[in-house]
Amino acid sequence: MRAMMVAGLVVAGLVLAGPASASSELAKKSGCLNCHAVDTKKVGPAYKDVAAKYKGKDGSDATLVAKIMAGKEHPKVKASEDDVKALVKWVLAM
Repeated sequence: MRAMMVAGLVVAGLVLAGPASASSELAKKSGCLNCHAVDTKKVGPAYKDVAAKYKGKDGSDATLVAKIMAGKEHPKVKASEDDVKALVKWVLAM
């Protein structure tokens, strides 16, 4: 019984870590990590600072996607809109 509980916890941890890992890989592949980091400011703000700034604001995900895709307040990106949406969702969940 104890082994089943431990196995369940391991599986749950892997399931929860999967999306975060996939999103960090997407950020790396898309070049986002050249200017951003999770915890520290680089050229651009830290992702945790962005999440804190937009926390609880209606439409924040759409606002950030629009800013990133427009290439005005943020350098033009080569990532698809779907990838940008996934990345914004990941950042705002921090």
